[in-house]
Amino acid sequence: MIRSMTGFASAAREDESAAVGVTIRAVNHRYLDLQLRLPPGLAPIEGRLRAAVQRQVARGRVELSVSVQLRQAPPPEVELNEPFVRRLTGALERAREEGLVDGALTPGDLLRLPQALVIREAAKEDVEGVDAGTLAEAAVEEALAALNEMRAREGSHLQDDLEARRALLADLLEQAATAAERGRSALETRLAERVRELAREVPGDPAAIAQEIVRVAARSDISEEVVRFRAHLAHWAALTAAEEPCGRKLDFLLQEMNREINTIGSKADGEGVPALVVAVKAELEKVREQVQNVE
Repeated sequence: MIRSMTGFASAAREDESAAVGVTIRAVNHRYLDLQLRLPPGLAPIEGRLRAAVQRQVARGRVELSVSVQLRQAPPPEVELNEPFVRRLTGALERAREEGLVDGALTPGDLLRLPQALVIREAAKEDVEGVDAGTLAEAAVEEALAALNEMRAREGSHLQDDLEARRALLADLLEQAATAAERGRSALETRLAERVRELAREVPGDPAAIAQEIVRVAARSDISEEVVRFRAHLAHWAALTAAEEPCGRKLDFLLQEMNREINTIGSKADGEGVPALVVAVKAELEKVREQVQNVE
């Protein structure tokens, strides 16, 4: 299945307590490289978010960002400085015994003393981790679905381009095979003619000479390489038609095809063969660059 490695998607979920936003960016990479940016409160579900991405994306550099905005601020935390209040109460008791002050210590007195009470905002991340985790997971799944839809659309364009190039490679290969076969036949003819000329001057065993001609001509036989190249083209079609990601397999297959065409270029003899080999290698390089975009 051809699916691009590049894409972008976003999603949002909200309820009465919080709003969650998710963005996903994916670019080319040899393997799956996942980068998550989460609020501290979502750290407990980081493993589940990673697993969700890994189920949907086989390779590529993926950046997943999650933001959380609470609908209302959590109630503040109030902490009483008990040692300070106890000492203050003791001091006031002694002052009353000596007639220096009247009355008991009241809550209003404590509020006027900054050392008595510490008032601070609640830990926001703790609230997010509990209230926003389910929203975040749902938003990530939605964003992943949108990302894959975008990558599939781009993949269809890649599929069309790669299929056209596969057909071109098949045509160039057949042209090279035909030209090489003509060259091999011409080589046999030239060798036989040369041997006949020499035989007039130096007698020899005709059977042995014929075998040597065949042996020399066989060195330029590329039938095995042509058969393997055709098999690689058929495998290419099977990979792109299957459901699983095929980018890495195609990359390996192209290496094998390049090896075959190099061998063909070194063995084949015939008019036009070198130019056809160069054309095949150039087209394989274009395909290799294109396959770097395939998941």
